[in-house]
Amino acid sequence: EVQLVESGGGLVQAGGSLRLSCAGSGFTFDDYVIAWFRQAPGKEREGVSCISSSDSSTYYVDSVKGRFTISSDNAKNTVYLQMNSLKPEDTAVYYCAAHDGRTVVVGWSLGYGMEYWGKGTLVTVSS
Repeated sequence: EVQLVESGGGLVQAGGSLRLSCAGSGFTFDDYVIAWFRQAPGKEREGVSCISSSDSSTYYVDSVKGRFTISSDNAKNTVYLQMNSLKPEDTAVYYCAAHDGRTVVVGWSLGYGMEYWGKGTLVTVSS
C-alpha cells in the first residue's frame, strides 16, 4: 500500500523557516515524481513544487521561487521542502503527492497525474 506522511508543520513568525518532510512507503521512490501542494482557508489547492526523484529536476510556482527548496533523499524515501523567508500568505495545509512515473506531468500544479496524497501538515505564519 502506498502511503505518504507529511511532518514538520507548525507556527512560525514571518521571515522564519520551516522544513517539511514527506515520507513515502509502499513504492520505489526512484520511479515517482513527488510534489508539494498547499491549500489555504477559503482558497483552492495550488501546486508549490515538485521533484523527479530519478533525475532530481525541480519545479516551483512563481510565488515561492527563491524562498523554497525541494529535495529528495531516495535512500530514506523522503522528500523535503525547505521554506525560508516565510510570509503570512504561506499559511496553509501542505500536502505531498506522488505521481507514478519518472517524468513531471504537464499540469502537475493542478494535481494532474498525482495518484497518491498525504493527509497534510499545517503551516501557520504569523505577522
